[in-house]
Amino acid sequence: MIPDYQTIMLPLLRLTSDNNIHKFRQVVDSLATHFQLTDEEKKELLPSGNQAIFDNRVGWARFYLAKANLLQSEKRGKLQITQQGLNFIKTNPKKLRTKDLENFSAFREFKSSIDKRNHSNSLNIEDLKNEEIERTPEEALEYAYQKLKNDLSRDLLDTIKNCSPSFFERLVIDLLTKMGYGGSRQDAGRALGKSGDGGIDGIIKEDKLGLDTIYIQAKRWENTVPVREIRDFAGALLSKKARKGIFITTSNFPKSAFDFVESIEHKIILINGERLTDLMFEFNVGLSIQSAYELKRIDSDYFDE
Repeated sequence: MIPDYQTIMLPLLRLTSDNNIHKFRQVVDSLATHFQLTDEEKKELLPSGNQAIFDNRVGWARFYLAKANLLQSEKRGKLQITQQGLNFIKTNPKKLRTKDLENFSAFREFKSSIDKRNHSNSLNIEDLKNEEIERTPEEALEYAYQKLKNDLSRDLLDTIKNCSPSFFERLVIDLLTKMGYGGSRQDAGRALGKSGDGGIDGIIKEDKLGLDTIYIQAKRWENTVPVREIRDFAGALLSKKARKGIFITTSNFPKSAFDFVESIEHKIILINGERLTDLMFEFNVGLSIQSAYELKRIDSDYFDE
């Protein structure tokens, strides 16, 4: 189990108590061994996929210890215990949580400055954590965003299912065009929804030059798509001597469908309702941006003299 960043703080401080300068990457690896993390746990990523969860939590443990003047991190990617940190370790502490850091004047000053800024914005950083902190503030933001996205995805899929078949075809055209398929939108519009031939709903260019052709099946379904539908689609591709196809649905595919497409020579991509809404998010189809926030870090290279 990946420990929360508060649990990491005391082992991190003890690890640096030799008073040497430590590289952050080596600290992360040593702490992963200390907590007996599996390879899967060490590789588990934040929802954004930009950073490993454990690396992020070690980083925040370092941040809070530095704000309490128990660690110093003046050089990029390196950290060292302070004299105050050494003095604290000599007391043989049994635990160290964020609330314990308030015993140090440097942390109280830091927290006071944060509270003042958050009060003026009607936001307290503690509100992001809800309970005693398990997630870092960055994690809290990412998971909150993920929850909002999941809720919106369900609403988006329900909206798509209530649309007409012709609108669903236009949605598919818009999405594929945004993804770079189909040449111009006019080309894609003429191609999709015109065939209706043997399990094929449309034909679209793979790229703007039309170097290859992709056959499309786009169906709104409520229940799981039967594997026979995928077999029929593969048979239609074979009759057209086509090599590539995309089957898009608003529902789901059984495991047997994925096993089937893996076993045949043709390349068929199965896009279920969840993947469809993910792509609509990624390429901003049927959605408008309400708010945008940028999460920034200090550019250490800029300040590297």
